[in-house]
Amino acid sequence: MAVSKHAAQNLDGERFNVKKLNELEVRKGYQTQITKRFAGLEKLNDIEDVNRAWENTTENTRTSAKESRGLHKLKQNKPWFDEECLGFSDQRKQTKIQCVQDLS
Repeated sequence: MAVSKHAAQNLDGERFNVKKLNELEVRKGYQTQITKRFAGLEKLNDIEDVNRAWENTTENTRTSAKESRGLHKLKQNKPWFDEECLGFSDQRKQTKIQCVQDLS
């Protein structure tokens, strides 16, 4: 069964600017932030809830990515069906009605 394209996309609307990782300073800054944040996770108990540990891991990763790389701005698409198109559609409809009446 195929997964729809919308289901596979990130639901929270955040996309990180991955192209910034090509810059050496940004890459090193991101690595140091990740290292610092995960150093605190090493002290967790084995008994601690796995879900809580996973939430901490994902939150640390997202926060570091936002701080070092920033978010990728999504481009806004212009609506293609505007008032002009609506006018042409109405004109076409009226012409079709007139042609049908002329044939009758």
